[in-house]
Amino acid sequence: MTADDPQNPLPDSLLASTVTTRELQERKSVRVFRPEPLSPQVRESILEAAFEAPTAGNQQLYSIIEIKDEKIRQKLALLCDDQPFIDAAPLVLAFVADCRYWPQIYRAAGAEKIRQPGVGDLLLAVDDTLIAAQNAVSAAWSLGVGSCYIGDFMENAEAMRELLHLPSFVFPATLVVFGYPTQKQLERQKPSRSPECAMVMVDSYQDRSPEDLHEIVGARRGSQDFESWAQAFCARKYNSDFSREMTRSVGVYLADFDNSGNGELDLSALG
Repeated sequence: MTADDPQNPLPDSLLASTVTTRELQERKSVRVFRPEPLSPQVRESILEAAFEAPTAGNQQLYSIIEIKDEKIRQKLALLCDDQPFIDAAPLVLAFVADCRYWPQIYRAAGAEKIRQPGVGDLLLAVDDTLIAAQNAVSAAWSLGVGSCYIGDFMENAEAMRELLHLPSFVFPATLVVFGYPTQKQLERQKPSRSPECAMVMVDSYQDRSPEDLHEIVGARRGSQDFESWAQAFCARKYNSDFSREMTRSVGVYLADFDNSGNGELDLSALG
C-alpha cells in the first residue's frame, strides 16, 4: 500500500521511519563478533521469533540444530569454505528443511501407502526454513545482535551429512551465526541494493533491458566499468569452484526426493 491508499493510515514519510522498517533497512551482515555470549533470554527470544514465522499449513517444515560442540564447530567452519568466524560466533544455528518428521507422524498414526517426499515438498520446506531463519535474523537485530547467513552450508554433502547426522529427506538450507557486532562492524557501510525499478515487474515476468542490467550493478561496481566488474564477479562467484561444489552437493540431497509425485515411501527409510 502507498500513501494514496485510503486503507493505509501512514504517510510515506512515516512508513520509512517505523521501527520495523527502519531496522530492516539498516540490518547488515556481521562477521566479527564481540566475545560475550548471548544471554539465555536473548537466545530464547531469537528462537521464539523463528517458531512464529509464517509456515505452509502450519507444518513448520524445518528443524533447527544449535551447534555447541567445539569440534563440530571447527569442522563446520572448514566445510563451509574455511571461515573461522563461524566457530567464533556465540550462537550457531543450522536451519534444515525437514521433510522427514511429518511422514513419521503419518506412519505413527497408521496411515497407509505414504507418498515419498518429492521435490515439491523439499522446495516448500526450504521456503518454511528460510522464512523462519529470517524471522530469527530480524528479531536478533532488534535485540542488538548481528548475524550472517552461510550459504556454503549446502556444500560438501557427504561430509556434512556425517558431521550433523543428517538422514534422508533432510536438507541443509542455511546456517546462521549470531553475536554482538564489534564497533567496526556497526560502522561498516551496508552494501547498496538494487533499485525498485530494476527489480519489480507488473503482471508477468520480463527479461531485463540492458539499462536495467547496468542499473542493478551500478552501485555495486563503484568506479569499475560494467564489463570488468561483471566478468570478475562471474569468475569469483558464479563460475567458482565453491559454486560448482554447491551444485554437486545439492544434487546429492535431491536424489532422495521423488520427482514424479507418485513414488511410494519405503517406511524403513524413516528409521
